[in-house]
Amino acid sequence: MNILINNVYLASIFAGLCAAAAALVIIDFVSYASARYHERFLKEAEVELDDVLLNLPSNKVFDMTLALSGLSAFIAILLFASMSDNFTWSKGCILGIIMAVAAFPLPRLYLRHLKRQRLKKFNEQLEDSLNAMSSSLKAGFSINQAMEAVANENKPPISFEFRLLVQEIRLGVPLEKALDNMCMRLGSDDFELVTTAIITARQTGGELTLIFERLASVIRERARITSKLNAMTAQGRLQTGIISIMPVVLIFAMSKVAPTTMDIFFGSWIGIFIMLTAAFLVGCGIMFIRKIINIDI
Repeated sequence: MNILINNVYLASIFAGLCAAAAALVIIDFVSYASARYHERFLKEAEVELDDVLLNLPSNKVFDMTLALSGLSAFIAILLFASMSDNFTWSKGCILGIIMAVAAFPLPRLYLRHLKRQRLKKFNEQLEDSLNAMSSSLKAGFSINQAMEAVANENKPPISFEFRLLVQEIRLGVPLEKALDNMCMRLGSDDFELVTTAIITARQTGGELTLIFERLASVIRERARITSKLNAMTAQGRLQTGIISIMPVVLIFAMSKVAPTTMDIFFGSWIGIFIMLTAAFLVGCGIMFIRKIINIDI
């Protein structure tokens, strides 16, 4: 009997040591993965801040992301507690985690939205700038002087980008390299056409005035087609928004109308798994819709 007790005691000790070792390994892995993600997050956020010309440290973006996630979780738990008659902390914590995870990428998505808006405005201004450069060349200016004339205009963001281009040229960077740097910095398909046309014309001796006028006409036609496509795909974008909002609205509505039904979802692992699966499928549906309505010209 004593031997059996001693064996059980030793087995319990070894099991505890194994559990402690496993916990240490898991904690070390989580800390390593979080540190790597934090480093990658800061690098990507810094690039996105530079793209939209915001003088803000990237670690502040990470702090705001965490603050927004915590605030979203708190508001979700507070609203759920005030609207539901069968509120429990397990349900509130699950909902809070879901809302925190959903709110975490919002600051980065907003930065990307600012970048898209800035790029859209640049492409809209590019047509007039090409016509102005064509007129400058007809007046006897060089290509560098024509670009400097666009840079001196107070029309951000295109004036700012051309100002950076002119400064690089003044520092001794070749025109072709400066144009490539500007093209990579912007990521604009329209300006890539301009860059290719300028480099080709300088190598083959083409007439830049006619090239700029034709490019302006091409960009104007692309803008017209893009506007038409946006009008035709407006219903798809509306469906994307409805699909995104509808599950959250249904959760709050069903918690108020049929709390016993929602208890099955929040009170069992099967229900939680079903809700997570539904959220994943909704996300896949949103990505498929966006893939369909985003048409490259």
